[in-house]
Amino acid sequence: MTSVFDATGKNVACTIVLAGPCTVTQVKTEETDGYTATQLAFGQRNEKNVTKPMAGHFAKAGITSATEIVEFREFPLVDKVLGDTVTADEVFEAGDKVNVIGTSKGKGFQGVVKRHNFRGVNDATHGQHNRLRSPGSIGAASYPAKVFKGMRMGGQDGNRRVKTMNLEIVRVFPEKNLVLVKGALPGPKGSTVIIQK
Repeated sequence: MTSVFDATGKNVACTIVLAGPCTVTQVKTEETDGYTATQLAFGQRNEKNVTKPMAGHFAKAGITSATEIVEFREFPLVDKVLGDTVTADEVFEAGDKVNVIGTSKGKGFQGVVKRHNFRGVNDATHGQHNRLRSPGSIGAASYPAKVFKGMRMGGQDGNRRVKTMNLEIVRVFPEKNLVLVKGALPGPKGSTVIIQK
């Protein structure tokens, strides 16, 4: 993350995102696919790690490989055809509201206090010895004699798909295909995210 000053002199926390160049690898239409969408490829990987079906798919667009392929149903640039390049300044401009989708940081196995914001036993009263952060009772009596599905318990936390909505584009740097997004984005540094307009 970084920070920039806005027009009023306020310091705004931002995240820098490399948003291109992306290549159009497929244009889906109502006649051929039953719906309209534009498929974009981003990044570069070693050609030996690309499967033959994907290599053929990329060859139609004039590229050799990509690290990510994403399909957008309502793509704003409807005039783009197979093999065209999409840059950040063609899609985004300062002031746009966007949604960002990514995979959140994995936190491993966590207890109920961290995972579900349980309070625990604050001052260790009522004879509590070593169970200050425990979940407490989880079941009912002899009826229903089971623990209901969805009970909030300890478990693996993070490492899931997260959508952060209504973030603002602060600036776009067209020469480097960089986009400054106000606030924090899901995932660790260097991870891949999807920006929806």
